[in-house]
Order: sequence, then C-alpha cells, then structure tokens
Amino acid sequence: MERFENLVLDEERALYGLNGAEVVRCTFEGPADGESALKECRDVHLDDCDLRLRYPLWHVTGGSLHNCRMTDTCRAALWYDEDLTIRDCEMNGIKALRECRNITVCGGSAISTEFGWMCRGLRVKDFTLTSEYPFLHTTDSEFDGFTLHGKYSFQYTRNLTFRNCVLDTKDAFWHAENITVYDSVVKGEYLAWYSTNLRLVRCRIIGTQPLCYCKGLVLEDCTMEGCDLSFENSEVQATVNGRIDSVKNPVSGAITADAIGEIILDEHKWPGECPITCREQNSIA
Repeated sequence: MERFENLVLDEERALYGLNGAEVVRCTFEGPADGESALKECRDVHLDDCDLRLRYPLWHVTGGSLHNCRMTDTCRAALWYDEDLTIRDCEMNGIKALRECRNITVCGGSAISTEFGWMCRGLRVKDFTLTSEYPFLHTTDSEFDGFTLHGKYSFQYTRNLTFRNCVLDTKDAFWHAENITVYDSVVKGEYLAWYSTNLRLVRCRIIGTQPLCYCKGLVLEDCTMEGCDLSFENSEVQATVNGRIDSVKNPVSGAITADAIGEIILDEHKWPGECPITCREQNSIA
C-alpha cells in the first residue's frame, strides 16, 4: 500500500485518484489553496491529518479517517462517499457530510451548520454534533450515544433508530417517518409535528407543544416535562409516567398519565375519540 507521511499539500487535487494508500500526519493547506485533495480515491486511510482546504474527500469509496481535524475552512468535506469509517475526528466545516452511503462515525465531534444531508446507512456512535439543519432527508440510519445541539433536526427523515441519545434541538422530526427512539432525552419545541410512525420508548420529552398533527404516534413509559398543548390533532397511543402539563384535541388512540394539568377539547377539535386516563385522579376524560 502506498504511503504518504509528514507532507504539507496545497495543490489542486494533490492526491487525486489514489487506490490503496495510507496518508499519515499530512497537512492540507498552503498558498496554492488547492481544492479536492483526495477526490475519486478508493481504499484510502487517513491518520492524524489536518484538512484545512475545501472539498477534500468527494467520491471516495472504502477507507477510513482516524484522529483527523477539519477546520471551518474545510468546507463540504465528505460528499458522495461510500463505505467509510470516521473515528475520533473533528469535522468543523459547513456541510461536512452529504449524500453519502454506509458511513460509520464513531467518537469525535462536529460543528457544521448543514450536517448529514441526504445520507443513507449512517451508523453514528458516541459522537457530538452542533448544527442548525442536521440530517435533512437522511434515511435508514442508526444513532447510539449521540449528543446533538441543534435547531431544525431530522426533517423529512425515514427509518431511523436512536438509543441512549441526547437531542437538544429547537424542533426535530418534522415530516419524519418510521422513527424509533429508545432511552433518550429529547428536548426542544414543537417536537415531531406532521410525523408518521414515531415511537418513543422510555424517553424524557422536554418542551412546549410537542407531538402535534402526528399519525401512528406511540409513547411507551415516557416522561414529559414542560409539555403543554400536547398531541393536538394527533393519532396517539401514549403511556406517560408523571404529569403532562396539558393535552389539546387528540384525534384518536388513548392517552394515560399519572396526572394532566389541563385537558382542552374545544370547538377546533378534529373528528375522533381519544380516551384520556389520569391514574392519580382515577378518572377518564
């Protein structure tokens, strides 16, 4: 396997088209300000590298990045890639990961405004992300031990599974389909409006006006904090441990909680019946 070590590379397409190579302790920066350093590579393995130029890894198939650092000048770092492992890396350029397939991200962190758009087959573990619009239109992916500080997260996603995650985001899962979240904290506002087949199991849900206009919504043994005007115009099956601040106009299914501060069934309610049971009051609304 060809090996490149301790180099400073700034030319356009500096290592273009490698097939079977190790790139170790190299720095991609310099006055030539070249783009696309590792474009169209196969079976390429980067270790302890600094990437400071634009578009370094496009159309890469097979390989790995370990302990690499991408600055905010490393824009659009990984696009159209397949079958890569990214371990203990920092990805701090805008649009860091897009339209990729079968990528494993393990450890490390990213600060990237538009991260993970239109990807498929991601496996994300023990990773921390700060982003505004992460994972738009991403499908068929798994997240474990993932920490997110976001704003408009997982919009129009499909077939995602989350375990032991902390999702702190203004809103999440709008128009998402077939999402399952286990043993996680989901904090924000207007959670999962217009979603289909969202299932939350043993989750801590925090924030105003969650889970409205949903279809096929399921909550199993969850807690809800600061959740007012919950479930408006939703089809929901929910068992909640503790109190829900308020429930408004659920359409169908059933809701059970220890206590509900207010149940609002007003003239704007859509047609349908949803029994609501409060365990502590031993009452049904």
